[in-house]
Amino acid sequence: MKRILAATALAIVSTAAVLPAQAFARDVVVVRTAPPPPRHDVVPAARHGYEWAPGYWNWNGHRYTWVRGHWERVRPGYVWRRPEWRQGDRGWQMERGGWRHGDRAVDRDRDGVPNRVDDHPNNPHRS
Repeated sequence: MKRILAATALAIVSTAAVLPAQAFARDVVVVRTAPPPPRHDVVPAARHGYEWAPGYWNWNGHRYTWVRGHWERVRPGYVWRRPEWRQGDRGWQMERGGWRHGDRAVDRDRDGVPNRVDDHPNNPHRS
């Protein structure tokens, strides 16, 4: 019985050593290869009560796939944070986007206008 358990443990450790370096933690994905350059999404006309969620590259476990932009219904007291890839010590890390509570002092679209006074906080092409 001990030999079977030891062999099983060795097989699991050996398999884990050859798997691609990706970790699926809560809201975090790490991949060894960089994502492709972002595609240009055509942002449709604004919709009252909705916020534009731009497209992004997602990792499906084997390769990158493009997720098209879409409208999200506004949630009072929350802000939409888009998914972002950042290079870290272990590889490229994806921070999943989604609705976050608060976050009023942030400039999500990095246009120099704080979200609390930005008429278009998710659109870097309009300030």
